[in-house]
Formats: sequence, C-alpha cells, structure tokens
Amino acid sequence: MKFSVKPRASQALKTRGDAHAVKLEGSWLVVYSKRSTRIQACTVCEDCANRVVSFGCFVVVNRVVVRMSLVRIGMAGVVICSVLCGGLVAADDLASGQTESARRPLNVLFIISDDLTLNALSCYGNEVCQTPNIDALASSGTRFTRAYCQGTYCGPSRASFMSGYYPHATGILGYISPRKAIGDRATWAQHFKNFGYYTSRVSKIFHMGVPGGIEKGDDGADDPISWTERFNSQGPEWRAPGKGETLENNPDGKKPAVGGNTFVVVQADGDDLVHSDGRTAEKACQLIHEHKDEPFFLGVGFVRPHVPFVAPASYHEPFPEAEMELPEKVAGDWDDIPKLGINYKTSKNMKMNVQRQRKAVAGYYASVAYMDAQVGKVMSALQQAGIADRTIVIFTSDHGYHLGEHDFWAKVSLHEESVLVPLIIRVPGKQPAVCESLTELIDLYPTVSSLCGLEVPDRLQGIDISGMLDDPELELRETALSVNGKGYLIRSQRYAYIRYRENASGGEELFDMQTDPLQYTNLVDDPAYAATLKKMRSEFAKTMQRVRDNDLAASPRSKN
Repeated sequence: MKFSVKPRASQALKTRGDAHAVKLEGSWLVVYSKRSTRIQACTVCEDCANRVVSFGCFVVVNRVVVRMSLVRIGMAGVVICSVLCGGLVAADDLASGQTESARRPLNVLFIISDDLTLNALSCYGNEVCQTPNIDALASSGTRFTRAYCQGTYCGPSRASFMSGYYPHATGILGYISPRKAIGDRATWAQHFKNFGYYTSRVSKIFHMGVPGGIEKGDDGADDPISWTERFNSQGPEWRAPGKGETLENNPDGKKPAVGGNTFVVVQADGDDLVHSDGRTAEKACQLIHEHKDEPFFLGVGFVRPHVPFVAPASYHEPFPEAEMELPEKVAGDWDDIPKLGINYKTSKNMKMNVQRQRKAVAGYYASVAYMDAQVGKVMSALQQAGIADRTIVIFTSDHGYHLGEHDFWAKVSLHEESVLVPLIIRVPGKQPAVCESLTELIDLYPTVSSLCGLEVPDRLQGIDISGMLDDPELELRETALSVNGKGYLIRSQRYAYIRYRENASGGEELFDMQTDPLQYTNLVDDPAYAATLKKMRSEFAKTMQRVRDNDLAASPRSKN
C-alpha cells in the first residue's frame, strides 16, 4: 500500500477523551492535547486514517480518536500510525491480523549506576568483584569498551545525555537541570513521552544529591515535564544501623561515620530494602508489571557505588580489606601532570593510609555487588512480565571513578579511569557482541530513538550508533569529548589529549594509550610526538567549534 496522499485542506476530526483536537493536515495526522500545542504524529494515507490504527495509547476508528484505558490525563504525545522497527505499518498488514507482538513498539529500560568504574565489573575483567547480573546482561547484549562520559561528575554528565547537548553547548557544568538551557526542546525521556510512551523514573536520573537528597527523598535537579510519573527512593545512607567508619581525613580512626560527600563505609544491618537501591529495584519491578501492556520508557537510577559505601553486611563479606590490592604506585607519577590535573581527592589530601585505602576499595566493591543484585531483580521482573523480547535494555554509569590509580580517588579527573564508563545495550533480535569503537553517552538519545522507530531530532549533538549493534567493528567517531569544568579530554583510538583551560594556559597532557595505557608518561614535550600533538590540538579546536554549532542561544565560552 502506498502512503502518499493528495494534499488537502486542514480538516478537523471528531475527538473524545484526552485528545483535545485532531486534524488531518496534508498527509499528517496531528493531535493537539490539553497540555500541549501541536504534536506531530506521522504520515498516513486516507485508507489508513479510516481503519483501526493504534499506537499504545490512542486508537483511531473511522476518524474518531478514542482514549484507551491506559492513557493518563495530560499525556502529551501520541503517534497515530503504528511504528514497526523504524517504519510504518501498512494498513493491509493491520487488516490481515498479523501477530500483535510483532507490531508492538519496543519498550526502553534505562538502568544507570552512580560513580561506577567499569574496572569494578567482572564482565570488564575484574576478578575480585563479581557482578553476575550485569555480566548476564553483557552476555546477551553489546558491551562497549570505549564509551566516554561528557562530564566527569554527576551534574553535567546527566544533563548532557538527557538533553542531547554537550556541557559547553548548554553551559551546564554544575548540578542543575538542563531545562532553562534547552527551553521547550524535549529531553530524551520527554521525546518518548511525546510519542505516546509512559515515561517514569525511579530515583536518580537527572542530578540528585547523594547522600543528602537520598536522605530527604527529594527530587534534586529533576525535570518534571520529562516524566508521566516519578518516584524517589529515600534511604538512611550513612545513618544506617550497622558498623560504620569514616575513611577520609580520619588518620587516627577515631571519627565515626559522618554525612556528606565523603568516604564512609557502613556494613549495614538489615536486608536490601533498608536502603535506597533496594527500594528503587522494588518500585521498578512494580512499574514493569503495571505497564507491561503499554509502551514505556523506564529510567532506573541506582545510587551505589556513590559514597557513602553503604550495603547490607552480607555484601561486604567477600571483600576482606587485607586482601584488597591497590594500583601500582609509581615514583614521580605527578611530576609531569599539570597542577590542574591533580585530582581533587588524593590519598594525600584525604589522609588515607594504605590500610584505609584498602578499606575504601573493599567498601566500593561491596556497594557494587549490592547494586548488581538490584539490577538482577529488575531484569528478572522484565522476564517474568513476558516483555523481555520487546524491551531495549541499557546499562551504564554517569562517569567513571578512581580507586587509587595515580593516588587519585573518586571522579572529576580527565584520566581514563574517570572518563570511561561501562555501557551495555541489549536490543531484541540483535546478536551479543563486544564493540571497541569510540562512543559517547550523548549518543544514547538519538540511538534509542532510532531503534524504537521514533523521529530523531536533527538538533541532537550525539550520533545514532545503532549500526554498531549489527556491526561491532563499525567506527562512527574519530574522537570522543569529556570535560570537567577546568579541562577537556579529546580521546582518539590511540591517543588521549588533555587540555587545561580552553586556551591551554593550565597545561596539557598527551598519552599514547597503545604503549602507555595506564597514563604514566606525558608526551607533550617529547619531540617525537610533536606532529601528533599538533593534530590533537587541531582536533580539539574543531570539536569545540562543532559543540558550539547548535540551535540553542549562543553557547557560552568557558572562562577556563
């Protein structure tokens, strides 16, 4: 059947339910809702408009839009012609009664951990910290080994991949919502909402303070319009009953567990549901079962292993501190690192001796193991609901984390441990694979939209990497960009170039990741790499020009 239609004058159609007005405008069937102005639907032919055509929430029967029982008041978006793996379903196919499961849109389950280094996952090679549930997901999806965050701490990273813009496009380098910067442009979740999906988040998707925001159970820097519903998962954090100890700035060991963004380990009493992540998993499982019969975009945000390292005591048992190995200490390691490149948390300024460093690693691994168990519960719910075969699953983290490499701890640094993130994407019908091509978290918005057959807005600064799921050797990026508010990383397949301040007045670093993967030798002053340095500097300039070439108001120039 052809989907062309002769142009005709805009003709109003009858409506009832939540649809406020429906018009046939040329070859577009368009819905106007009570909470939105014009919502683009899709092209339809005249025959299709007269048949029963559905997409999850609304049905059109003889040009009358009827509200289905699953629709919520104020649901913004609706697509009239059904989407089938990126294309329109012909009316003849609908009439022939082809299987419903083949015609139903794909769901999206987006699981994100907080402050997680891929080096802590057994599917990425860790032999001490076992993560069987994330491993199982990796074995059935595509595991990316060179996925980079765009901001090396929570606020800018989350604002970036949820908005589809780089931090220096929006100017967001702090802990705020991207809404003011992007205006009425749709975020990633909102884009799905506008196409008729039920969208919900549980806990931290946009920035949320940890532990403070979790203790209060507040919304943090959330974007309410992105979601049909949203849920917070309050937890006791460092106040949890159990055996607690402060590791940071506590050289004599006399300080008890304290609050704030500090290194604290708590071997907690009670079970998983005492804590935020256990409650997040429980709510996510509930939502999966409740919404299994409609298309959904569900964001599940786990806050571990973000400090404090709190988990039920049983998760700490496999990690005796005395057996924890620390990264190699190299004499003079900081000598060729610019001052701005020394991370804000180090073994020295945290006053952590080797014993406390080992305790920190043990506490971190326990938190990862606890988070992994919650991932397993959510994945089991997906299977039990019978919708695993029509749900895209994404697992990642907002950025990486240092566990003593270069005597650095935590996030913010632009070195590999801090910028690299785990990324696993499982799509029904795609074969498992490992992809070593460069990718960025900002690519998730266009990629998942494309996989679900939704329009991909041209304004997005990420790229559609869905082709990598069919061909893991496909390379779509020559470089990746990460920033931290005082510096920039340009990462190519072979080299890592770090520039502190945009004019490089804070210094530079250049590493050959092929011969020096742990980044011990800064090659900026090595004449043998002069041509490479020139090329990476040029790539930086081109990248920043591309970042600022966007549809937002004039992108701010960094003072750094």
